[in-house]
Amino acid sequence: MSDLAIRVDGLSKRYRIGTRPERYKTLRDSLAGLTTVPSRLRRRVFGGETLRTEEDTFWALKDVSFEVKWGEVVGIIGRNGAGKSTLLKVLSRITEPTEGYADVFGRVGSLLEVGTGFHPELTGRENVFLNGAILGMRRSEIDQKFDEIVDFAEVEKFIDTPVKHYSSGMYLRLAFAVAAHLEPEILVVDEVLAVGDTGFQRKCLGRMQKIADEGRTVLFVSHDMTAISHLTSRVVWLDRGCVIKEGHTEKVVAEYCKQKTGGIDLRHRRDRQGDGTIRIDSLTLLDEEGNEVGQVATGESLVIALGYRSELREVVVRDLWLDMRFTDPLNAPVTTFSTRFAPTEVVRAGGAGTLTCTIPRVMLADEVYGIDLWLAYRGGFCDAVLRAGEVTVVTSNYFGTGHVPVRRKHGAAVIPHSWSVGSPAPASISTVTHWEGEG
Repeated sequence: MSDLAIRVDGLSKRYRIGTRPERYKTLRDSLAGLTTVPSRLRRRVFGGETLRTEEDTFWALKDVSFEVKWGEVVGIIGRNGAGKSTLLKVLSRITEPTEGYADVFGRVGSLLEVGTGFHPELTGRENVFLNGAILGMRRSEIDQKFDEIVDFAEVEKFIDTPVKHYSSGMYLRLAFAVAAHLEPEILVVDEVLAVGDTGFQRKCLGRMQKIADEGRTVLFVSHDMTAISHLTSRVVWLDRGCVIKEGHTEKVVAEYCKQKTGGIDLRHRRDRQGDGTIRIDSLTLLDEEGNEVGQVATGESLVIALGYRSELREVVVRDLWLDMRFTDPLNAPVTTFSTRFAPTEVVRAGGAGTLTCTIPRVMLADEVYGIDLWLAYRGGFCDAVLRAGEVTVVTSNYFGTGHVPVRRKHGAAVIPHSWSVGSPAPASISTVTHWEGEG
C-alpha cells in the first residue's frame, strides 16, 4: 500500500469572469438573432464598443503540485484570494480541476463552510446520519459516535430541530463535530473556526490535535499562524494560485511572516481622545533590517514605527509621554513599552516625524496582541487610540529543545531560564532536592 494520502500534480482551476452560461435557443430565437447582427456590429464599430474575442478568465489555481503522506498534518497558508479554499474544494470533489489532477486515497471528511453538506429541512439528528452515510459509514458506527458528537457540539436540546433554525454558531459546532468524530481517514478543514467563540476554537484545535495524534491525515487552512505552527508539521504556501514555498512549518511560516504588509493609517480613526496637539498618524511593524512585517516569532526582534503630526513648532521627545500597551484578545494588559521606562534625548522638529520603539527580543508566546497608544506632551493629554493595530506572535523553537511555549497552556510571557541538578541550595534552605532522570 502506498504511503501517500493525497497527491496533487499540475493542478489548475480557471473561472470565467463576468460571463453566464448561454441558455438553449429555439429556432425562433436563432432566426430573430440574425436580424439584429448588422445593428450590433454597427454599434460596436462606430459606437465605441469593443469586440470580445476571448472570455475574461481568472486562474484560482495554477500548476499546483505537492504530496501528503498518511498521518501528516499539513497546513495551507496564504493571503485572501491565494487559492486555498479552491484547492480544498477540488480535493473534496466539490469542483473539478481545469487542468492536472488530484488523487485522494481514503475517506474524506470536509468542513469548508458552515454547515457544509447539511440539509436545512432535516433535523440535527438526521443530518448527523446523512453525513455519516455520505462518508460511507454504517449506521452502527454512527450510533456508536452519536452521543459524543452531540456532547461536543452542545446542541442536545435542539438535536431534533431542523437545522434551518440553528444559529451560525450551532451550525458550526454540529458541522465540526460530525466532520471530526465520524473518523474520516483524511480531515480537510478550512478557516471556519474563526466563526466560533474562543472556547469553541480551543475545543476544535484540541480535537484536531487528537486526530493528528491518532495518525490520521489532516489538511488545515488557516490565517492563524499560531494554530498552524502548533498543529502542523509541514506547510504549503500559496499566493495567487501558485505554490510559493513548501516545507517544514517553522521555516515556511517564518518566511511568510516577513512579507511586506504596509503600515496602518490612523488618520481616519475617529474613536480617539485628546486635544490633538500631537496625533499619531501611522503604525508600522518592521524587522531588524527595516522590512515591513505583520508577524514576529517568539525571541525575534521587532521595531514599531509611529508616525506623528504636531501643531507645535518643536517637539522634544524626552518631554513626551508615550505608552504603547500590548493587550490579549480580551483586551487585558500584557505588557507596556513607554518613553518613561526607556527615555530618549533626541530632539525632533515640529510638524511631522517618527517615533521608533525597538524591542530586541519579543518574549511573548503565540497570540494576536492588540496595540493601544497613549500620548501626552508637557502635561497635556494629546492622543489615545485603542487597538491602533495588531501584532501576531507565532511560536518558535526558542529554547532549542523542540518544546515550544503555547499561550493557552503556559501563559503570555516567555522568560529565558535554565535548570541544574544537585546544585547547592541557598544557605537559608537546609535540604537539597535531587532529581535524577532515567538514562
